[in-house]
Amino acid sequence: MAKRKNKIIIIGGGLAGLAAAMRLCELTCEVVLISYQPLKRSHSVCAQGGINAAIDSKGEGDSPENHFYDTIKGGDFLAEQPLVRDMCYQAPAIIHLMDRMGVAFNRTHEGHLAFRRFGGTLYSRTAFAGATTGQQLVYSLDEQIRRYEHDGLVEKLEWHEYLGAVLDSKGVCRGAIIHDLRTNEIYTLASDVVILATGGPSQIYSGSTASAVNTGAAATMAYLQGAKYANGEFIQIHPTAIPGQDKLRLMSESARGEGGRIWVPKKPGDARGPLDIPETERYYFLEEKYPQFGNLVPRDVASREIYDVVYNQKLGISGQPMVYLDLTHKSKEFLDDRLGGILDIYTKFTGEDPRKIPMKIFPAVHYSMGGLWTDYETSGDGSLDHHSPRNQMTSIQGLYAAGEADCQYHGANRLGANSLLSCIYTGLMIAPGVINYSKNLSQSGQDVPSSIFDDARNYWTNRFKTIHKLNGLENPYKLHKDLGDLLMGNVLIVRNNKALEKTVYGIEEIEQRFRDVKCVDTNDWANPTPSFINQLFCMIQLAKIITRGALMRDEFRGAHFKPDFDLNQPSGFDPHEYIDYLEQKNYGEVAEDVFPPGHLDYMKRFEANNKKWLKTSIAQLENNQPKITYADVNTSLVTPRPRKYD
Repeated sequence: MAKRKNKIIIIGGGLAGLAAAMRLCELTCEVVLISYQPLKRSHSVCAQGGINAAIDSKGEGDSPENHFYDTIKGGDFLAEQPLVRDMCYQAPAIIHLMDRMGVAFNRTHEGHLAFRRFGGTLYSRTAFAGATTGQQLVYSLDEQIRRYEHDGLVEKLEWHEYLGAVLDSKGVCRGAIIHDLRTNEIYTLASDVVILATGGPSQIYSGSTASAVNTGAAATMAYLQGAKYANGEFIQIHPTAIPGQDKLRLMSESARGEGGRIWVPKKPGDARGPLDIPETERYYFLEEKYPQFGNLVPRDVASREIYDVVYNQKLGISGQPMVYLDLTHKSKEFLDDRLGGILDIYTKFTGEDPRKIPMKIFPAVHYSMGGLWTDYETSGDGSLDHHSPRNQMTSIQGLYAAGEADCQYHGANRLGANSLLSCIYTGLMIAPGVINYSKNLSQSGQDVPSSIFDDARNYWTNRFKTIHKLNGLENPYKLHKDLGDLLMGNVLIVRNNKALEKTVYGIEEIEQRFRDVKCVDTNDWANPTPSFINQLFCMIQLAKIITRGALMRDEFRGAHFKPDFDLNQPSGFDPHEYIDYLEQKNYGEVAEDVFPPGHLDYMKRFEANNKKWLKTSIAQLENNQPKITYADVNTSLVTPRPRKYD
């Protein structure tokens, strides 16, 4: 009897999906790769600055253990430590793998890989390909997939949308419902496993750096089918984006990694051009407040400081919500070599050359640290068991998630250049466990009753017929903007419960208006409107998770900044004091005079806060609302402590 090949469906053609497809094909699986758009236009290509790995080519003393610690600290200790540690130790091998595949990484004069600094670390550990690193990585992996496509192991379906998982009577994933965006045909595909590598949901906000496809609809559909969604309230606000009328465009952290300086005029409302303002009248607020990390503090810290300078200190450029990002002290040759791509983008959309004039930037929604809850298994020594079928599986058996669609790697705040790493890492890591799961199935997706697939196809066919007939008064695109504006106003850098409560009610009103929506285009061929209406429904559900999670989490952690719950770290505090405090507690009550005045009280409050809130928030659908509970985080490898970057 011929041995059956494992059949895997991967949703998403970005780095996580491509990496998973490549590794599964190496292990002789058959893969169907579904993408909403051409693979080479996946959102991963928008990543600019680089990918982290502690290779220490500059002899700075960096190591994977340092990378692990920086990542855990940067995420305010909310990430799952065994997974993060494994990712950081695998990172050098991933860089060398991508290098061998032909990624055009920048190199030193000696021919070694070049590395730059990114935020939240003091080491140069970010490999880069100019300022188009994501694009170069995607193109190289795509070449590998083309080879397997030629060999018959990969079937690539571009311009196809994932609508949901096909679940059997026991709730096990047996395949996927697919929507051909050109013909509007809806059909099902059977498989052993479905992997969601569909990116993040930033389009829920009206001002983000994300592509139009980043609606989070696939992950939300998994949640609506019973999967857990974790840490939804942790939305990353990137400190440097290019303000625009249509959207906000990313200005990579690499601009600061290559020496870019953020400043504002010291005089409020100063109307002079930036080149007319002398050094003595410039306020380099990040450098002054954080002398150790300077302009490369983590993204949550930088965004809060820019917000404070603009709105509280009233020092935005000409009174507007913008600050300068200055590279004019660098030579044109240097900038063209290191940052040419992103500087050209700035020039194209603003008409000003950042090689000659400081850029005007402001924070923007960029990334979701939260996503589908995924499992993992450790071995006896606490390290990751790479062959466990549990790795990256959601709470729906047979449905997996990787990349930005999952939740385990970045805690409360992602460090720059860790996203490309986590995408490729999870894509590669997921494969052995998926195959073991597939091998041990009592029946494959092809063996389950056909009625399960017929029912799923009929449900979605009827749902889209219903959407086509919607003829209410609400324009779905206007409704989407209203939803995005609501979250932009109240669930952004600074959060307070009164505004969050108002937003919960506002989302309910939008959900009510959605029932009166109109399908503004009813053509049957290549019509994106019905799909968008379905995605809008998902975005409304995900907005509930984000907002309710933010409302319930009464603390300040990473990107989730609630000033009312700021523990107000005392000046001169050293995080090592907290480790000493924990050590001394083992021997009884700690005396007040052991630490500087106010420090012991702060540490006790920090300890109590962690006991209550150092937990993963988990949303599950119940009566059309997210029911949020909390689960412990694995902190077995490094003791959580207060963050400090000055």
